[in-house]
Amino acid sequence: MYIIRYIEGHVTRVSGSFPVVLVTGARQVGKTTLMKELASREGIDRGYVSLDEFGPRSMAQDDPALFWQRYQAPVVVDEIQHAPGLLEHLKPVVDRSEQRGGFWLTGSQSFPLMRDVSESLAGRAGIVTLMGLSAAEAAEREAVASPFRPDRLTDLATNAAADLLAVFRAITRGGFPRLAHPDAPALETFYDSYLQTYIERDVRSLLNISNLAAFRRFLRVLAARTGQLLNISDASRDVGVAVSTAKEWLHLLEATHQVYLLRPYFENIGKRQIKTPKMYFVDTGLACHLTGWRTAESASAGAMAGSLLETFVVAEVLKSYRHRGREAPIWFYRDKERNEVDVVIAEDGLLFPVEVKLSATPDRSALSGVRAVGRTGAKLGRGAVVCMTDRPFSLSEDVDAVPVSAIV
Repeated sequence: MYIIRYIEGHVTRVSGSFPVVLVTGARQVGKTTLMKELASREGIDRGYVSLDEFGPRSMAQDDPALFWQRYQAPVVVDEIQHAPGLLEHLKPVVDRSEQRGGFWLTGSQSFPLMRDVSESLAGRAGIVTLMGLSAAEAAEREAVASPFRPDRLTDLATNAAADLLAVFRAITRGGFPRLAHPDAPALETFYDSYLQTYIERDVRSLLNISNLAAFRRFLRVLAARTGQLLNISDASRDVGVAVSTAKEWLHLLEATHQVYLLRPYFENIGKRQIKTPKMYFVDTGLACHLTGWRTAESASAGAMAGSLLETFVVAEVLKSYRHRGREAPIWFYRDKERNEVDVVIAEDGLLFPVEVKLSATPDRSALSGVRAVGRTGAKLGRGAVVCMTDRPFSLSEDVDAVPVSAIV
């Protein structure tokens, strides 16, 4: 069963503009399935090869030039990170051809892969980031043209209300496509296997980590802090490793699309990069698994319910932008008096504030952070309080309470 992905149109457009298309993202988010589905619609005979298979991987590693003679365009090459030397040898092949979209590549490990792409295929590769299923994709809702923003909600986007347990079922399940299938494995089985594969393959291949047990503890410690200001010193102390080690591990998690660092908003762009970010797990199902919240009932009533909902909303906003081919222009706001706005969308010269509340009936007290942003003199667009309401309603003349389902 194939679930339509909102990113499909963007991949097609990129393929029409670049000789090489690279789809990157975490393991198991559906990169291979997406590319095979798009290839089946082309009406041409596009080849397919996976470097997870021993034979093609050996050829790619031992004789890259021969590999590109054997697997000519149009072709899909899966798990390209297993043979980074292929990219250098792809450059002359691409330069000899004028064909757009001839080479479709996928890869799971971001930072070494992106380094190799930038060195070997600069200007020749269009890069696409695929995340897990959004809640709207999983529900097979029709896509809308533009990513989420409080001033462009549609009837479609706000007419799919979900109750508390339905939202937390989506949170505990997470966004991996395999879990949306009717014959999905048990969550615990899937996530145990996912972690083992991720740690044994990606982590070991990217970093020389001798103490994998400590790395697993680090994952759990971070999962318990999702939605909070990042304090890497506290995390390293709780795990029992050096701060430098914890920073290296965090960089790995960010590069392999497991966590996302949301930076604070400042007019001074350089200042945004040096101030403390908030850390979010990209997949709430993985965060729930690591912290022991295995059911919607327990997660929705537990101590982490608010931070899990906030994590879910941030991830949904990220998907809304990235799956339309755009990097999300999002930040958070926090002033010296600790007035805070969970998400600030900075677009078109305006700031669109978004608060997240675990409530079905938020009141005007939810607007304190929004008002604090306004006092800075920044130009504000329409704001939203994303919450458990089943229908949108106005909290003020410029802020609406909207259901979680409004993010499409």
